[in-house]
Amino acid sequence: IEFFQKTKLLCEERNLPLEKVKNARDLSSPEHSPIGPGRVLRMGRLSDATEQDIQILLKDLNIQTLVDLRSPTELKDDPTLEREEVFGNFTSMIWTERGRGKDGCLRELKQGEAPVRARGEKRKWFHGKNSKPMTDDEILDEEDDCDVCAVGSVPVSQVRSEQQDQNRKERHFVSLMNEFKYVKGTISKVRKRDLASTVLKGPAALLSKRVRDNIKEPFLDKINDGGLPMLNELLLKFGAPGIKYVLELCADKSRHPVAFYCTAGKDRTGMITAILLALCGVPTEDIIEDYSLSANVYAEMNDHKAMVGALSQRNLDPKTFLCAPPQVMRDTLEIINNEYGSVEEYLSWIGFDLEDQKKLRDALMS
Repeated sequence: IEFFQKTKLLCEERNLPLEKVKNARDLSSPEHSPIGPGRVLRMGRLSDATEQDIQILLKDLNIQTLVDLRSPTELKDDPTLEREEVFGNFTSMIWTERGRGKDGCLRELKQGEAPVRARGEKRKWFHGKNSKPMTDDEILDEEDDCDVCAVGSVPVSQVRSEQQDQNRKERHFVSLMNEFKYVKGTISKVRKRDLASTVLKGPAALLSKRVRDNIKEPFLDKINDGGLPMLNELLLKFGAPGIKYVLELCADKSRHPVAFYCTAGKDRTGMITAILLALCGVPTEDIIEDYSLSANVYAEMNDHKAMVGALSQRNLDPKTFLCAPPQVMRDTLEIINNEYGSVEEYLSWIGFDLEDQKKLRDALMS
């Protein structure tokens, strides 16, 4: 009770006074944060914004760049994804990863073009010389080593230099994780005897619906046992290309203010936030405290379907995944230190080198 009372008071102090958009805070708000106000903000789903929310976020704060971290499945389930009054002044861009350490590809969506296809419809993407249609989940596979991105896409490194209006408002769709990535990452942690009934001949076998259905029970058991720290560990590995791209957006002063969000603004948004705060020297306990302010967000949303948004919402333990206990972020930061050495070394591992890190710190702090 004391924990929730404390987080409630801090939320009243730090959260933006919004009506429908939840968990919205400036990254200058945590204790001892050196990040300048009005540069980077974190929040939950933006498409529910009321007139007052729109006034505060898009007019008063004049957000220039929106970054949607949700999976294709979540986007398809959002009936307000293309609300004109919220997104009408933004040019939509869809980012596609090409593997850790590589620049992704970026494509500007045409007027009225949705960022995801209707359920069951496939997009045509290219693997080297062999052209074949792929599902959204296949496209976002971390092991993808494509030579050419989607038709109409260009490498991210070329986009800003070719863009004539560098002051336009943009909305970037950057799917960090999806169910396939979570399944793939969890498979390595499930005991072989629990998968005895499943024949896995290679990564391609995971794309079979039958195979994935067969492993659902041990997979969910492992997810529930590992909880949010394990999901964050998978996010750090399999979401690395997207994390790198989001940091590149935040490092570009011409794009400020930047606002990034997922469904509740707790897990994927919380991870990006923690990385930014740690890189800027915010003490560990203050990062943990900021994460814990997301504890009440699902209760406020009254939306259990949003739980661990990129996963199919079946048989997950609400007590494990709807909360934001301090120990989760403490464990996550320990995972970074134990697995990679430090936040800086993790960023170098994903291809965001020391020069990139300096540029990002300067953009946020100077």
